[in-house]
Amino acid sequence: MTDGITWLAAPRSIAFGGYSVVMAHGLTPEELVGRLTETLHGPAHTAVPVGDLTGAELLALLVDYEDIGLRYGRSGAWSYAVAYGGWMGEFGGLPPLSRGGVDICHLEFEEENGKPVPPQFAYVRDEVVLSAFNLHLDRSWGYDGVVGEPGAAARVQAGLTAAGLPDEAADRRDVHRTALGVVERHFGLSLPRDEIVTGTLPAVLLEPA
Repeated sequence: MTDGITWLAAPRSIAFGGYSVVMAHGLTPEELVGRLTETLHGPAHTAVPVGDLTGAELLALLVDYEDIGLRYGRSGAWSYAVAYGGWMGEFGGLPPLSRGGVDICHLEFEEENGKPVPPQFAYVRDEVVLSAFNLHLDRSWGYDGVVGEPGAAARVQAGLTAAGLPDEAADRRDVHRTALGVVERHFGLSLPRDEIVTGTLPAVLLEPA
């Protein structure tokens, strides 16, 4: 039995502030960290190894609000990297993570953002968005169904519909969890909860080059 990804819907499932997890099929964990570092906005950064750490230990090394760290590992065929610190809105520059035929899944939730910002999911392959949507499915932030490559997006939308979503009367956290379950089953995704939440993983600090 695997951990899946629905556990991300729990309050502060990884750390205060929410979660940002990138999964990659076709890259080693170290290659994923390297590509993520390249996409950090602003001046060039480098990933500085700080050993195997728990999430709390990595957070203790982040002095300023804008400091960012990553912990990373592998789950089955997927590499993953988890962001800590001031990651909100800081990634997404060029070159694309999915270049060269790589599959990328991005799961993100700015949980403490007062606007509020809904959790987001995106699946990109070789720079083509296959499916992306707001995991609250509540028409906030421009949500109007699953977007992406028509065939792929339609299949994910069908899975959401079969799960009874959208459901505007349901609690947002329940919708979040159910939507993650649809994504988990459709794409076969799983993240090791104990390793991420309480265990140690290789960690880096992203520092100006």
